Amino acid sequence: MGAHASSTARRKSPARQAPGGPDAQQVMDAIRAIVQRLRVSSRACERQLGLSSAQLFVLQQLDQAAASSIAELAQRTLTHQSSVSVVVTRLAERGMVTRRASPEDARRTEISLTAAGRALLRRAPRTAQAELVAAVDRLPADERGALAQSLATLARALGAGDEAPPLFFEGEETPAGAGPEATDREES
Repeated sequence: MGAHASSTARRKSPARQAPGGPDAQQVMDAIRAIVQRLRVSSRACERQLGLSSAQLFVLQQLDQAAASSIAELAQRTLTHQSSVSVVVTRLAERGMVTRRASPEDARRTEISLTAAGRALLRRAPRTAQAELVAAVDRLPADERGALAQSLATLARALGAGDEAPPLFFEGEETPAGAGPEATDREES
């Protein structure tokens, strides 16, 4: 009996496998890497330029061509009109863009860069959002479609697919008195 008890004690319980297996690990690692890249880029933009990365992304889209409407700019930034409208309002308040009624259709608002907006862009880095859009664009159509469907399913499962999401990190405020260091500590 003593020999049996000692051999039983030495047996290890089977190794626990992560939920979802190696594919789930790969998905989570990829999501974390993308979010981290976007967050680091956003913080660098705020420190260097005093703008959110979403605001810089919109400025960069307007640098390619003025937008004939909020709807057009939303399409070019791959986001919802309400999100782009908020960003454009903030940029207009800072004197980076102008809005004016379209001469062809007074119901439409044309958006363009100001001299201050162009000057800021000359010293601005490319945003991680622009890099992400370009990377998604380079995917073969079938892979892009499968990724879109899978991410939409994941968002719905999280209850995050019901509302129009804002541009990345737009509107996130650092708590009063807490600089980037405090936020970095929170994520550790």
